[in-house]
Amino acid sequence: MSAQTEQPYAYRRRHLVEPDWTRFPGWREVTTDQWEDVQWQRVNCVKNTRQLKRVMGDLLTDDFYADLERDQAERATMSMLVTPQMLSTMVSEPTWVDGHAPDAGEEFTAAWYADSVRRYMLPVFSDRRTDWSSHPYATRDSLHEHDMWVAEGLTHRYPTKVLAEMLPTCPQYCGHCTRMDLVGNSTPTVTKLKLAGKPVDRHTAILDYLRATPSVRDVVVSGGDVANMPWKNLEAWLDELLDIENIRDVRLATKALMGMPQHWLAPETVEGVSRVAAKARERGVGLAIHTHVNAAQSVTPLVAKASRTMLDAGVRDVRNQGVLMRGVNDTSVQLLDLCFALADEAMITPYYFYMCDMIPFSEHWRVPLAHAQHLQHSLLGYLPGFATPRIVCDVPFVGKRWVHQVDTYDTERGVSYWRKNYRTSIEGEDLDVTSAEYVYYDPIDTLPPSGQDWWRQHTDDAAELVLAHAQEQAAASRQASVDQLA
Repeated sequence: MSAQTEQPYAYRRRHLVEPDWTRFPGWREVTTDQWEDVQWQRVNCVKNTRQLKRVMGDLLTDDFYADLERDQAERATMSMLVTPQMLSTMVSEPTWVDGHAPDAGEEFTAAWYADSVRRYMLPVFSDRRTDWSSHPYATRDSLHEHDMWVAEGLTHRYPTKVLAEMLPTCPQYCGHCTRMDLVGNSTPTVTKLKLAGKPVDRHTAILDYLRATPSVRDVVVSGGDVANMPWKNLEAWLDELLDIENIRDVRLATKALMGMPQHWLAPETVEGVSRVAAKARERGVGLAIHTHVNAAQSVTPLVAKASRTMLDAGVRDVRNQGVLMRGVNDTSVQLLDLCFALADEAMITPYYFYMCDMIPFSEHWRVPLAHAQHLQHSLLGYLPGFATPRIVCDVPFVGKRWVHQVDTYDTERGVSYWRKNYRTSIEGEDLDVTSAEYVYYDPIDTLPPSGQDWWRQHTDDAAELVLAHAQEQAAASRQASVDQLA
């Protein structure tokens, strides 16, 4: 008998590598001091094709830029904004075949197209599906968070937890953003909603609601990304939040821990986090940072340093909430490589992988529920239990559900039915939430031919139904919010 049983996944510790940013022609003269300066990172973000060309030089062919510009004009729900740190991880050293960088031109462009980080941070028109680019039930606010606002920017979806959207901007914009309805600049495809109130008034209203609602113990402080909020303003608000007796958990949501670790390594931020963490510990409140990493190549020494610095500053946990996406991380090997990179090298706990939400033009990213269930099964047994992430489906009007919690599942038409055990402001007291069914849909192109034919025959009806339903639910929620705040 073999002393070591062969496994479908072979664990091997992979030490982190900081990509050599000088391999990009536009950054050949950038020094380490510049690279590690947060202001340099912010000023040198790539916001358009012209700036990307300036960085990439002759590495990419013109066809790629044409593909990118067409997507920005016809499909993109998020404007282009990529930090230098994040751009440097695309076609970086961990992805090279046999340790050799692809040659400029056709070879590099092919690798660029295939790159996991590029696929969700710089989506192009040819990535998108032409048969089903959007699901008939796709909506701008796919989770109906705005329908559950109890104050502007404050979503009360769960009995004991709230989401505070502090601001509508991020250091970087992900193509698959579930809050594409509100976050970022408008695109030719999407005119973004705008927060109406002044920031100070909105933030005060959120605190007032939390003081008046003792059933809430857990606040996710998000946006947007809290890394885009001036630290002194965020710290002042957190200081007041920690004075509220019923608050027992605070989670700071920031993709910038990975996309711009320089922010979380800046002395002002580190010192401020230390003060907030000390107050949280004194009050017995759990303070955590939740970040968003989707690919192992994104975990670099600077990211690990930022995570460890936050833990040293007193944050109780740093956790990762990734998004499960086709062409990015939809194999068990990709997910396990990422989880081990996070846990082994950066002390970041793998926490969740969300199935990509049903926003417009996202079908090429989404996976069917059955595949998510397969991946969850494949992850078990390799990681410590506390670091084994749950793959969850964020079901509209329900919330996070582990993929194996589905009640019934029609795999032919890709329709899954879910239940929940609590009410939000959307449901009246007369509704038995334990018997109500809530629906989620697989991407249609993954269905068998009979299922795709069914959707072709019912697409027009579905589009009308979803619009009417969304309008009805929004009106009910707005009235419930008015009644609750009266």
